[in-house]
Order: sequence, then C-alpha cells, then structure tokens
Amino acid sequence: MVDLPRPPRYRDLNAVAQTPQQRRANAAYAAREQKKMGAPTEIRETLNAASQKAKQKVEKAPISKGWLYLMLFVVCGGLIFELLRLIFSYF
Repeated sequence: MVDLPRPPRYRDLNAVAQTPQQRRANAAYAAREQKKMGAPTEIRETLNAASQKAKQKVEKAPISKGWLYLMLFVVCGGLIFELLRLIFSYF
C-alpha cells in the first residue's frame, strides 16, 4: 500500500500568532460592537461616526524629518559638488 502525504491541518495553515497591536485592535473592535448590541439606531450612528473620526487620525511618516534632510543633503549636495567639479574641470 502506498503512503500518501497527509494534508496539512487547519492549525498549520494559520501558524502565525497575532501581534499585540492586532490584539488591541480586535479588543477595541469587539468593545465597539458590544456597545451596539440592542442599542437604538441613533446610538449606533453616533458610535459609527465616532469610530470614523478615530480612523481619520494623521498618520506619521515612515521616516523622520532628520533622516529625510540628511538623505536630501547627501543626494543634492553630491549633485552640486559633481556639477562644480565638471564646471571647474573645463577651466
């Protein structure tokens, strides 16, 4: 009899654990949804509006301003020095 490979179990497919940030987000979502249970439509709408305002927070840039200025100085400064070298090499 031939041994066929066993299909992976369901747990094996989702072996990645939740991060703490995901757990906090899931807990906050569950709390918001729990508040809506059995609430009148007006209250649900105000809760949804509040959650929409929370989503509209200003996102931070992935790189700080200091690093951005440093990279800009290196790239543009190198370009300027290269142009000066080319100009003065003709004289």
